[in-house]
Amino acid sequence: MGELLGQGRAPRARLRDLLAAPAPLVAPGAYDALSARLVEQAGFDAVYMTGFGTTASLIGRPDVGLLSGAEMVDNARRIAAAVDVPVIADADTGYGNALNVVRTVQLHEQAGVAGIQLEDQVMPKKCGHMSGKALIGTDEMVGKVRAAVAARRDPDLVLIARTDAVAVSGVGDALERARAYADAGADLLFVEAPTSEADVERVAEELAGVAPLVFNWAEGGRTPPLSLQRMTELGFALVIYPIGTLLAATAGIRSLLATLRRDGVPSLDGLPSFEEYTDLMGLPEVQELEQRFGTA
Repeated sequence: MGELLGQGRAPRARLRDLLAAPAPLVAPGAYDALSARLVEQAGFDAVYMTGFGTTASLIGRPDVGLLSGAEMVDNARRIAAAVDVPVIADADTGYGNALNVVRTVQLHEQAGVAGIQLEDQVMPKKCGHMSGKALIGTDEMVGKVRAAVAARRDPDLVLIARTDAVAVSGVGDALERARAYADAGADLLFVEAPTSEADVERVAEELAGVAPLVFNWAEGGRTPPLSLQRMTELGFALVIYPIGTLLAATAGIRSLLATLRRDGVPSLDGLPSFEEYTDLMGLPEVQELEQRFGTA
């Protein structure tokens, strides 16, 4: 049904083309298939599957490594099936050692994502903007990156290597780790949670030419909220906005429930009508297929 609804083209090749463009690729976060469809309908060229949002939406808990790899892959599969734009999935630590990373890469390829992110935290990991993180050794993470490169069957699958070293051992160690991960074959480098614009500039300058870079515009996080123009000047290839959609949905739901609790009826001001909503979800396409195949 997916291909009949407009999917099935080559999102991995498109992602690589987008990452090679002069301006950064902007990828808002999605935590489920609905939010991914809304990102696509808003005109963005890629979706970032947030682990923070996935954990919140599936089990209502914080991003502290509570979800299994299977649960994360299942969510990635649903999101990739819901949209035609490339999906970049948070694959956390790869859910174990280098052998687990091999399976993680294979499962994400089967799920249809265009790229995955692997990080160098100790399991269970924590959100990159939380305190109390711990790291595996550089050599172990290099082995994981090499395993990921060897495991992918499609060479267009984008592998992002993330280091959380800034908060644990400093910017210098983060840069050394990033260079080692690039040497191991990572396509993009992701230095998580620098806490000042000067540190962001240092990362951009010292890793220029090593590999394309990711900037995490973590809403409310530890990294200063730079403008897209500034991130373009610094040469970032990918900018993710991971949890804004989740925060907006949470605010909207809380507001509606507060009104319902107070007044006995929900306020529908500003909400899409039932018909508008079903159109957004693709009901006209489904009805067209019903007519085409004679489904009662």
